[in-house]
Amino acid sequence: MSQLTSYDLAGGIATIAMDDGKANALSTAMLGELSSAFERAEADGAIVLLTGRERTFSGGFDLRCEPAGWPQMVGAGARLAERILSFPHPVVAACNGNAIAMAGFLLLAADVRIGAAGDFKLGLNEVAIGLAVPHFGVALAQHRLARPYADRCLVTGALLDPQEAQAAGFLDRVVAPERLREEALETARALAAIDRAAHAATKLRVRERALAGVRAGIERIASGATGEW
Repeated sequence: MSQLTSYDLAGGIATIAMDDGKANALSTAMLGELSSAFERAEADGAIVLLTGRERTFSGGFDLRCEPAGWPQMVGAGARLAERILSFPHPVVAACNGNAIAMAGFLLLAADVRIGAAGDFKLGLNEVAIGLAVPHFGVALAQHRLARPYADRCLVTGALLDPQEAQAAGFLDRVVAPERLREEALETARALAAIDRAAHAATKLRVRERALAGVRAGIERIASGATGEW
């Protein structure tokens, strides 16, 4: 699609890859491209495989953004998370390595999450860097993380290795890095057998409360009251 993302459709699977050559910072531009890619995948009727670059899924929001740009960036991140959480086709995340903060929320929104084993860190480190976790992120974490981990990860900013991230609920399984892409593709191919209408309807039922929380968080961001995000 551009220098930040790519879109490859093959066999009914749309691979959306983030690659800014660095940490895959989720800038407003990156988030906009990802949103457009998901729109394209929906139009193509495709299962999505969301992935990053070598050893990095994403380092989270682009902290280099000027304060005036934060509402737009955080709002874009929240809307993308809502889009993935309610996407009518299956979404598989292939986590290449580090997945921090907003990247963790993207994992929490996907249907199946497969991570690479290694010396990587995953988690929600907002409080460790002086930021309150946005309400939309709290809703995602409480929906998807194991109960003790949700509280710990949100209020302490703990970063976990892939194995503990699996126990916490950020990942569904961990595989050798060289197996990551094929495992993700095999999972996506298997999901092609499910009934899409039933999948979409059930997803909305199962995630009704979480989606309500995420959407309420989006409204808070749109209100302009920074401290209330």
